[in-house]
Amino acid sequence: MAIIEVENLVKRYGDHSVLNGVSFAVEQGEIFGILGPNGAGKTTTVECVEGLRTPDSGKISVCGIDPRDDDPELRQLLGVQLQESELPDKLEVGEALELYSSFYRRPADWRELAEILGLTGKLGTQFRRLSGGQKQRLSIALALLGTPRVAVLDELTTGLDPQARRDVWGLIERIRDRGVTILLVTHFMDEAERLCDRLAVIDTGRVVALDTPAGLVSRFDQGQRIRFRPSGPPDETVLAALAALPEVDSVEWAGPQVVVTGKQDSLSAVATLLADRRITTLGLRVEQVSLEDAFVALTGHPVEP
Repeated sequence: MAIIEVENLVKRYGDHSVLNGVSFAVEQGEIFGILGPNGAGKTTTVECVEGLRTPDSGKISVCGIDPRDDDPELRQLLGVQLQESELPDKLEVGEALELYSSFYRRPADWRELAEILGLTGKLGTQFRRLSGGQKQRLSIALALLGTPRVAVLDELTTGLDPQARRDVWGLIERIRDRGVTILLVTHFMDEAERLCDRLAVIDTGRVVALDTPAGLVSRFDQGQRIRFRPSGPPDETVLAALAALPEVDSVEWAGPQVVVTGKQDSLSAVATLLADRRITTLGLRVEQVSLEDAFVALTGHPVEP
């Protein structure tokens, strides 16, 4: 059963259309990701879901409530971590967590959240003295304080170091296992592949693809790319023999490297032929189509750094 429903969402600013009929549904208990290049409409979409921005037309339902109605019940059910958020400079971390927990009927244990997110040692630190990563961790804790049914997380791990990112991923998976539905905006492909059950790819204000991460990759799966440097310059007969293999689609000699594109079983055939010709390979690498490849193919944009 869908816990979030978005139908034909349109948002304009003057003559500029930011959202052009965005539609998707999020099922109870899943992690649903939104991917897209800069300016695609990702944050505008989730801000409409949160009730922070009013669309010009379309329908939205979160837990059966329209966010435009400013229903106080929705604020008990929905946790929000904004892409950018600020607190009073002199407010201490512990004060913020205790204050926000008082807003909810069934607050989580804020001290436990602080420990999980590595904030225990910062409870007496003022907000202005936190690093960017520490502010990000605090915003995640505040979003989860109300033990929400739905959590909206916008650029969840931006500013976190690699270990902290993985710790937060584990936390999000544990929260999902408790039945919390998560709407996640991210530009990290590894994060999307690790966490998301399904993904909506948004480009120029439209949903251009909606599928599982594996499903998106399979749309553009062109088999394997095999890269290697031969022990000696391959002559044309070797390149022709590689190209003639039924498992191989194309062969390219790019500088010191040979790049062979073929079917999933092409590696064995290529290795056997090279061994028969007594050609050894250096730095052999097998590449599969990735979520990043699918993203670029769908949007025509490189992945954001």
